[in-house]
Amino acid sequence: MSSAVGGRSRAELAAELNRSVGDLTTAAVAAMERTYPWFHELSAENRSWISSVAHSGIIAFIEWFRDPTGQQPVPNIFSVAPDAMARVVSLQQTVALVRTTISVVDARADDICGPADGATVRSAVSLYASEVAFDAAEVYARAAESRGAWDARLEALVVDTVLRAESDESLGSRAAALGWTSAGDVTVLMGPPPQADLGLAAEAVIANVRRAGRRLGVDVMCSVQGERLVVILGGVDHPDKAAKTLSDEFGPGAVVLGPRVPDLQAATASARAAAAALRAAPGWPDAPRPVHADDLLAERALSGDGHARRALVDDVYTPLRSGDGVLLQTVAAFVESGCSVEATARLLFVHPNTVRYRLRKTAAVTDLDPLSPRDAYTLRIAITLGRLRSTD
Repeated sequence: MSSAVGGRSRAELAAELNRSVGDLTTAAVAAMERTYPWFHELSAENRSWISSVAHSGIIAFIEWFRDPTGQQPVPNIFSVAPDAMARVVSLQQTVALVRTTISVVDARADDICGPADGATVRSAVSLYASEVAFDAAEVYARAAESRGAWDARLEALVVDTVLRAESDESLGSRAAALGWTSAGDVTVLMGPPPQADLGLAAEAVIANVRRAGRRLGVDVMCSVQGERLVVILGGVDHPDKAAKTLSDEFGPGAVVLGPRVPDLQAATASARAAAAALRAAPGWPDAPRPVHADDLLAERALSGDGHARRALVDDVYTPLRSGDGVLLQTVAAFVESGCSVEATARLLFVHPNTVRYRLRKTAAVTDLDPLSPRDAYTLRIAITLGRLRSTD
């Protein structure tokens, strides 16, 4: 490429442009203020950084244009701005600002260099603008990648904090930084992650759960921790429906739904129950999927979960024992006689209808129906634990 353009060399034209850098920068920023309403909403510091980027872009263009071979690579004009700028100004807005700066240089090329050389300067500006656009895309791609990695680490930290019962005032702010907006009911869903042979990395598993959560209209935070996938759900009006939908994102095996709690700070209780139920789930291989953690109280108690033992004694055994203890006597006789109403009636010397009445009252008091084999099993465990505590 010839070093001469029109009547003057590139170096001479670059010198002409260089003398006008200040005016061009001022004109570019003024054009941004006139054109984009959102520009006025930026802080003074961010507007200053944008002015610096515009100034850097014009200087970089002049240096690039000065090269007589036209082979000099386009420098990165965004190096003068902090990475935080990518969080304040979107890629679309950045491209608009670059376009405005370039248009100012293009419009003033004839005034600065004269009509004879202005056309060539404008042609060079167009080529330079396309290269700068690629640089902008790369900057935002790197920022998105970095932000994604940081968000993933922060999300794992929040989930781990809930599981370890170490929640404090920072938990809410960390969750808010991840887009958590729910101030309502929270529950924890836990189960095995998809099988490794499906080729899904942890990031892909979490992305799938998030998409499913958005479709349900609930807040989601999740983490893959070894052999379990932990999902915290916020704003769940219908936890059973949400758990049923999200269970498709888990691998084969039991998926457990923890009890609903009022907020994220209380999510530790839901997570603790879900984790204990997941450990005890093999004791009930025919459990529904998902299964409520409280539906596994018997298996949790047998596996050593102290919270489950206390719940069975306090919520089942103690109400049965209250008053004259006739409900406890009836249920104990019922489960120990093979769950036969007639056999229980003979054992207690009462009419079978009396037994049926007491069993219905038991269901009302404990939410466990003795006529259901599953509930009868839980009642038997509760009575055994209650007797052991009484003996102690």
